[in-house]
Amino acid sequence: MILGYDAKRLFHNNTGLGNYSRDLVRIISSKMKDSSFFLYNPKLGNVKKFSLENNMIEKRPISFFAKKFSALWRRKGIIKQLKNDKVDIFHGLSGEIPSGINKTGIKSIVTVHDLIFLEHPELYKPIDRFIYNLKFKKACQKADLVVSISEHTKKDIIKHYNIGPEKIKVIYQGCHPAVKQTITKQDKHKLQEKLNLPNNFLLNVGTIERRKNQEAIVKALTLLDDEKLVIVGRKTKYFETIKKIIDNNNLQERVFFLEGLTMDELATLYQMADIFIYPSLYEGFGIPIIESLFSETPVITTSGGVFPEAGGSDSLYVNPHDPQEIAEKVKLLRNNPILREEITNKGKKYASVFMDDYIANQWKEIYTNILKK
Repeated sequence: MILGYDAKRLFHNNTGLGNYSRDLVRIISSKMKDSSFFLYNPKLGNVKKFSLENNMIEKRPISFFAKKFSALWRRKGIIKQLKNDKVDIFHGLSGEIPSGINKTGIKSIVTVHDLIFLEHPELYKPIDRFIYNLKFKKACQKADLVVSISEHTKKDIIKHYNIGPEKIKVIYQGCHPAVKQTITKQDKHKLQEKLNLPNNFLLNVGTIERRKNQEAIVKALTLLDDEKLVIVGRKTKYFETIKKIIDNNNLQERVFFLEGLTMDELATLYQMADIFIYPSLYEGFGIPIIESLFSETPVITTSGGVFPEAGGSDSLYVNPHDPQEIAEKVKLLRNNPILREEITNKGKKYASVFMDDYIANQWKEIYTNILKK
């Protein structure tokens, strides 16, 4: 079987969509060693987090025109190359497939992570909403199969695009193997010294943007004595909002900002943290929650939406707009070591549905079945 992938995010994105693409290809290729994996990359990549295995080949535009106008190649020109490469199935990993692929005989699958731009339009510019909606809607209509990364996103696809539920398959995403390893005390101590971190801290991981709602954690910090907070993520303009709250409440010595960590460093940080807090307003899934469960770090996250799918029945859930409730849940875990241990153990057990083998078997079945149709 020859499988083709839209690998733009795999080679060029360091965070969410890039991590999903790298983990998916890594997981499936290890299970389907007799298949070939063609990774279509519109231009030279700058992500150094992915190594090609023996059954993987990076494919780039061939003609001068395609190289010069790589966005057009990815949108339509790639079709000719897919035919020449005798690709059996093309998988759009981030809500897009090439225009006209449904007329080629090549089967197509599109993964849709979320429809945040429709559910929370206030977070996006009108032109961005228009373009995203156009691409996603067309991909869902033309693809042979739509894969959603959560039941919550599946409901949104049905609601906004009127796609029949039988055409949508839910497959949860995996996460980097680094978070599933046991980190030694020595490695934790080395990282603590390198980053100048406190012995005990709360952790949040994600781009510092309004949707991630880090201000709720910082406000909760004002209601907690002596708690320290580590926030890992790229800063946006929203950082100024966070900084103002910190300055107004003299929290400069209690909040630590980090970015640019390696995956191994991030995995170590997850296991060093006492509690992971994720009061995001909307997610397609919320992979940092899964990473925390594997790291045996108890989770406090948003009630409703997709979050219970990621966190399971034993994580703690809060109103993301209520810092008081967040603070109370932190105190609950601090003051109840037995409850904390119970939540940690059950969370690790729940995370088994996100293990590589389980996910790989689901994808193998999908690829095999779609070729039979």
